[in-house]
Amino acid sequence: MKRIMLFVLTIVAASCQQDASESAMDSRTGASEWTELFNGRDLSGWVPKIRGEPLGSDVRETFRVEDGLLTVSYDAYDAAKGFEDAFGHLFYEEPLGAYELIVEYRFIGSQFKGGPDWARSNSGVMFHGQNPETIGLHQDFPISLEVQFLGGEAGETRSTANLCTPGTHVEMEGVQVTQHCINASAPTIPDSTWVSVTIVTEADGSVQHIIGGDTVLAYKRPVVGGGEVSEVVDGAPESGFLLTGGFIALQSESHPIQFRRIAMRPFSDG
Repeated sequence: MKRIMLFVLTIVAASCQQDASESAMDSRTGASEWTELFNGRDLSGWVPKIRGEPLGSDVRETFRVEDGLLTVSYDAYDAAKGFEDAFGHLFYEEPLGAYELIVEYRFIGSQFKGGPDWARSNSGVMFHGQNPETIGLHQDFPISLEVQFLGGEAGETRSTANLCTPGTHVEMEGVQVTQHCINASAPTIPDSTWVSVTIVTEADGSVQHIIGGDTVLAYKRPVVGGGEVSEVVDGAPESGFLLTGGFIALQSESHPIQFRRIAMRPFSDG
């Protein structure tokens, strides 16, 4: 019981810290009012891209709304065939520049059969992503930055809000980092727990990942370059291009996940 109460108090404290952080950020950045990108009713304003299907097609309704939650589900997939690397992304219809983004998520259920081992309790939000109209039919991931969401079982250490870099590189402490994933100084959060992650992207390319008011990862100068993306076609961003804006997208990587809030406010120029 003491452990349960401590966990509850930790979540409440984190919520209070985030409120304080948002107030401080308002005064620092002159951020505008929040815009809810998910309306809680349907997928208006969002466009799916599933590997092997054309843009706008999601024949198995991987992305859907259930009980007011944006849900990523695999119950219409063929269990005999397995996941078959059918990685998917749900893109918000408009590109975004400098902004603050809040994403609230939780993992549910079990990983679908045939998903890669690394994809258990693994999802994320892509940002500064390429235009979905330039993504190849069989391309697995958009060229983008990813705030990686991870869940963990008892005894595991799997920090959430990490950075992964499909087709990109970033700079940390003045040095370009080319490894694909970089761990954040964030806790391991059990599946089924609601988690709120804030992403701050500045006009100069600086980025912060924030949980409970604490910056758990920060980096600068994200650029196009590197591997980890297959089947890229003509029209994709060229190597060396500085990313200060682009499209955001939610992932489907074989483990069910739900989102209850996705909200953004752009930073003013003043």
